[in-house]
Amino acid sequence: MPHESISVFDMFKIGVGPSSSHTLGPWRAALQCIEAIKKQTSLQSIKKITVLLYGSLAKTGKGHGTDIAILLGLENEDPVTIDVNSITPKINHIQCNNILHLGGEINIDFDIRENIQFLYNESLPFHPNGLTFLIETKDNNNFSETYYSIGGGFVVKEGVNNEKKNIVDLPFPINTSDDLLHWCMKTGLTINEVVMENENTWRNESETRKGILNIWYTMRDCIYRGCHAKGELPGGLHVRRRAYDLNNKLINGIKYEGYQDWLKIIQQKQDFKSILDWVSCFALAVNEENASFGRVVTAPTNGAAGVIPAVLMYFIAFCNGNNEDKIIKFLLTASEVGSIFKKGATISAAMGGCQAEIGVSSAMAAAALTESLGGTQRQTLMAAEIAMEHHLGLTCDPIGGLVQIPCIERNTMGAIKAITASQLALQSSPDYAKVSLDKCIKTMWDTALDMNSKYKETSDGGLAIHIPVNLSEC
Repeated sequence: MPHESISVFDMFKIGVGPSSSHTLGPWRAALQCIEAIKKQTSLQSIKKITVLLYGSLAKTGKGHGTDIAILLGLENEDPVTIDVNSITPKINHIQCNNILHLGGEINIDFDIRENIQFLYNESLPFHPNGLTFLIETKDNNNFSETYYSIGGGFVVKEGVNNEKKNIVDLPFPINTSDDLLHWCMKTGLTINEVVMENENTWRNESETRKGILNIWYTMRDCIYRGCHAKGELPGGLHVRRRAYDLNNKLINGIKYEGYQDWLKIIQQKQDFKSILDWVSCFALAVNEENASFGRVVTAPTNGAAGVIPAVLMYFIAFCNGNNEDKIIKFLLTASEVGSIFKKGATISAAMGGCQAEIGVSSAMAAAALTESLGGTQRQTLMAAEIAMEHHLGLTCDPIGGLVQIPCIERNTMGAIKAITASQLALQSSPDYAKVSLDKCIKTMWDTALDMNSKYKETSDGGLAIHIPVNLSEC
């Protein structure tokens, strides 16, 4: 069995909300399409581009900003570096002028209402998140490009053997948690040490450390920004931001300047209720930023982007984790658990429901926290299993197709469950565990296959149909 090679920087990607599979993935597909055009012909030869959205991308694409992401990708904007404050003006310019600055080089006619088509009743066989670019040239040398956004910002192109591209020779090849445990037992290394050895295959350790810290700084800034942004989330559901009010209530009028002062205030009260409130506040902050097209880190997806930052902030603020080495180890362990889920099941809600997003992120956070608090390798994997076991069957039913209700609150639940799972594992002997992480992952995948499609990010079932909304004026 080949071992797919997934790096920490595949599991954690810096991008823009609100969805990794419906925003970041299509954005990257559009960027790949631009490169494909350059290889096959030239940007100057293009007369027209029409984008077809299928399945889940069609049904929830408006609420997830899929059309916006595609426009930005076709204009060759980078989701990692774009000024998020420039997004609305750029989209307004395209809408008002019916002009697309293709590849950042040439202008072509582009009417969003005609050139992006939402095919609500059509799906492509490979994956629910399919999109096709129909490219017309001035000399009628027309062609198409089809891509699939398979979750977590990962994109595959139709007709390309993507598996071969993702296989490199790692010192510790891992597909399952049993593989991971095997290498830990054989070498005596911790999980994060095994992961770092594998990362050294791609780059030197100093680069990896720098990149991981950049991931954390992006998470940290997102938390801080979300705790200090007030108002209403975009999209028409009129959801009020709550992190701002909760932060103010918990701070209780104490003045501060910047993140470090804020962190010191947070650390002053360590009673159970305050800690619970702060963890919820951290998670709310991230996902409110995510819902507002803010800068976030897929962890492993955008819809579940708040769980790992919230648990990591819990570790930093309340468990003596405010140390660069500890933060790096935390994220290394989390990423490996996420990659095992991706290989053995899915991290796409369109394939597996919300268990594939919140459930996986909770398992990742639980494992990382457990190892960070001194847990053994077996206890670490046990924590991941406990967290996922209690997310099995969780559906994805976003109201109005927006990543707001119930998505934002689910991040708070996923974070609290991760901490609880970690505590249970630390107080338990894994030798008596009845369910292994691999068995739980297999069960999750079986559950995903059995789950009705209306609970897989289509907004055709659950809360999405029982809470009627009218977004026609938005």
